[in-house]
Amino acid sequence: MDTDLTAAYARCQDLHQRHGRTYYLATRLLPAWKRRHVHALYGFTRYADEIVDRTENLPPAERAARLDEWSARFVAGLHGEPVDDPLLPAVLHTIAVFDLDRADFASFLTSMAMDLTVMSYPTYDDLLDYMEGSAAVIGTMMLPILGSSDPVAAREPARQLGFAFQLTNFIRDVAEDLDRGRTYLPDEDLAKFAVTRGDLLAAKAQGCTTPRIRELIEYEVTRAQAHYAAAAPGITLLAPASQACMRTAYALYGGILDEVAAQGYDVFARRARVPQRRRMAVAARALLTPIGTPVVIPGPALTPVAVS
Repeated sequence: MDTDLTAAYARCQDLHQRHGRTYYLATRLLPAWKRRHVHALYGFTRYADEIVDRTENLPPAERAARLDEWSARFVAGLHGEPVDDPLLPAVLHTIAVFDLDRADFASFLTSMAMDLTVMSYPTYDDLLDYMEGSAAVIGTMMLPILGSSDPVAAREPARQLGFAFQLTNFIRDVAEDLDRGRTYLPDEDLAKFAVTRGDLLAAKAQGCTTPRIRELIEYEVTRAQAHYAAAAPGITLLAPASQACMRTAYALYGGILDEVAAQGYDVFARRARVPQRRRMAVAARALLTPIGTPVVIPGPALTPVAVS
């Protein structure tokens, strides 16, 4: 491997380690040769996200131009052109090694561009359209790297796990997203519980929630549970060497729902986190779990809403 490629993989790993603590821990349970490819995908998604979310002091047009320019470099690299970029060589190498579907990457970049202009989503179907690119395709990108005994059967669970992880983040990060002027909880859900955007902003300012917002968040938790349930069969379809990794990621992301429930569905009092001791215990337990053991669907004992 040449020096530039080695440096690009190292850059992706650094981004993963600094910004994706939960998934980075899970990735450490993979065989060494697979880890760098997961780091590459994380680096790609994280860097695009940073162009969108870490340049808020710039005019929207300039932020869009930066994303377009980086996307163009990526597309040029896909067509074999030399790429001057600190991390794209690793991404392009991973795509080539596993023959990953280029359409997944195009879909992801489309969703990232939406974050520059779309501040809310009228319905859950609208949000699912966004999450198709921002989350579901991450699952299908990952599947060839993880390996599967039945890739066709594992594809939909992989997509559902992307939805589950993304919705978990949206539930946890309501306050953070409000700071960016966005709400990822669908407008129709807010209306269902008589909650307004103003109510969310007031709760954020006060650092505590209201009964109606609690009911809204509880409803979103049950919706996330439905995606975790749909994703569960896919874990046992993964290659044996990949099951501990994804079992850990599944339990730790799902554990965020447990934390949200434990704090009374108040996502404004504090950011829900899985304690470090529990994180390490989950990883250790995953290593000791026999291959093929079904995963436990996370969250409180509720009747989940249907997945759209």
